Amino acid sequence: MADRDRASNPAQRPTRTATSNATPNNHVSTFLRKLQSHAPNSTQFMGILTLLISGSILLLLIGITVTALVMGLVFFTPLIIVSSPIWFPIGVLLFFAAAGFFSVCGFLVATIGGLSWMYRYYRGMHPPGSDRFDYARSRIYDTASHVKDYAREYGGYLQSKVKDAAPGA
Repeated sequence: MADRDRASNPAQRPTRTATSNATPNNHVSTFLRKLQSHAPNSTQFMGILTLLISGSILLLLIGITVTALVMGLVFFTPLIIVSSPIWFPIGVLLFFAAAGFFSVCGFLVATIGGLSWMYRYYRGMHPPGSDRFDYARSRIYDTASHVKDYAREYGGYLQSKVKDAAPGA
């Protein structure tokens, strides 16, 4: 009965002190509140779940692939060793055939690209690099005209020297 009287009278209720706040339940509830405030929302949760599922599937597929590769090597190594005198020449032949094929394809692509550029240039469409081509062409033309003028002057000088050396010629 004394407990009931104390609970109904606020002056007689026990007060909490700083040491009474440090109960284990209070620490747990504070931790849970902090955890709840940092909890991911549903979009983040679905992203994490998707990441875990796809990562697990990929890890499983990698394991199956590595296992199949090792088992294949175990079973087929004797066959590969016994038939290696046949595989090496075939491999060399296939390598050179593939290298030749890719070289021809590369040269063909380069030729088509060059012809396409030339077509666009002569049609006046100004493809990339046409300004540098025009500049180089003007430099070559200027140099050729300077050489021509110099040759004319030098050629005239030589003609006069020849006449001086042989006046009757």
